[in-house]
Amino acid sequence: MASPRKKPAPAPAIEPVAELANDNAMIDLVLKSLDDAKAEQTVSIDITGKSSLTDHMVVTSGRSNRHVSALADQLVTALRDGGFGKPRVEGLPHADWVLVDAGDVIVHIFRPEVREFYNIEKMWAVDFAPDGR
Repeated sequence: MASPRKKPAPAPAIEPVAELANDNAMIDLVLKSLDDAKAEQTVSIDITGKSSLTDHMVVTSGRSNRHVSALADQLVTALRDGGFGKPRVEGLPHADWVLVDAGDVIVHIFRPEVREFYNIEKMWAVDFAPDGR
């Protein structure tokens, strides 16, 4: 007669509180880094539940291409030093619009004219009804 099989122990559940604390630590670090580097008109948008891409989107401006580039460089360094790894960065050569993808937080850094043209924070700040309308 075969011995009865034991059910495997369930995997430990991820603590949502710990995950939330990690998300808050990242967004806090991002906002502090941008503030320290004199970013302008910074807007943080919580898009949890609106997109599977990320939980937070940050939109900010630099005064010039050089400032946009410096903001992105400082942010990447702050994320790495804060233990969040190295984010993906796009748009750095031209520095009109630089995207810094840190996973749970995506940061868009614009020159003011480019930001005004695309106006992405307006699109993402819209509250959608649960049925998608």
